Amino acid sequence: MIIRETCVAIWDALHAAVMAQPHKEQWKEITDVFQQTCQFPNCAGAIDGKHIRIKMPVRSGSQYYNYKKYFSFVLFAMCDANYSFWYIDVGSYGSRSDSAVFAHSDFGQMLQNKALDLPEHTALPGTTSPAMPFVFVGDEAFALGENLMRPNSSRGLSLARRVFNYRLTRARRVVECAFGILANKWRFLHTPIHLKLETAISAVKAACVLHNFVRARDGYNFEDSLTHSLHSHRPSVVRGHRQGAAVREQFTAYFMSPHGALPWQLEAI
Repeated sequence: MIIRETCVAIWDALHAAVMAQPHKEQWKEITDVFQQTCQFPNCAGAIDGKHIRIKMPVRSGSQYYNYKKYFSFVLFAMCDANYSFWYIDVGSYGSRSDSAVFAHSDFGQMLQNKALDLPEHTALPGTTSPAMPFVFVGDEAFALGENLMRPNSSRGLSLARRVFNYRLTRARRVVECAFGILANKWRFLHTPIHLKLETAISAVKAACVLHNFVRARDGYNFEDSLTHSLHSHRPSVVRGHRQGAAVREQFTAYFMSPHGALPWQLEAI
C-alpha cells in the first residue's frame, strides 16, 4: 500500500512539471538538438516499446504472455535527443505489438489527429524546398506515415536507402539509450516486478518521471545506457502509406545531397 501510494504521489507531483506536452517552440528546440547530435533534421522524437517483466497477473490468461515466453506489460515511450521522455504509455498487454500499442496510445491518437501542435512544415537545412513535415523515428515495428519514419526493408537496398537506414538508426538509438539509463538507475526494472499489476504500472510511471527529474538535475552519464535488461518487441509486419513513402524518399535524397550528406556515412553502412 505504501509503495502504491508513494508511486502515485510521485507521478501526480512531477508529471506536469517534467513531462508536459511540448508546444511549438519546444518542438523546435527538440528538433534542433536532434540535428546537432544525430544529424537528422526535422526530427521531433524517437519512439519505441519495451517489455517490463512482471509476475502473472490474476485471471489474465495469456494476454500478458509475450513472444519471449514470460509475462510482461509494455512501456511505450517517445524521447528527445537528451534522453528525456516526453510521452509514455504504460500497461498494455505484453502480447501486443508495438504498432498496436502505439495506435491505441494517447500519443498515437494525437499524432493521427494532428493534435500534437507540431510546427508548420519547413525546408531541410541548406534547402529552400520542398517544405518537409516534422517526423518521429521508430524501428520496423511501426507503420510508415507522413510524421513517422521507419527503416526501409533490408532486402536489395540501393546505396541511398542504406544511407537513410543508417541516418535513421543514429537518431532512433537515443530511445534505446534512454531505456538503458532508466533501467540502470532504477534497478527494479532489471528483474520481474513482484507487485500487483496496478502497483507495478504506477512504479514504472514514477520511475519515468523521476528519470526526467534526475536528468534535468544531474545531467547524463553515457555509461549508464550501455546495458539494460528491457527487451524490445518483436517487429511485426505493418504497412505504411504513400504520403509517408514520399516523405521518406525526400529524406533519402537529402541525405545523399551536398547539403545533407555526412563525410563518414558511406564508410559506416
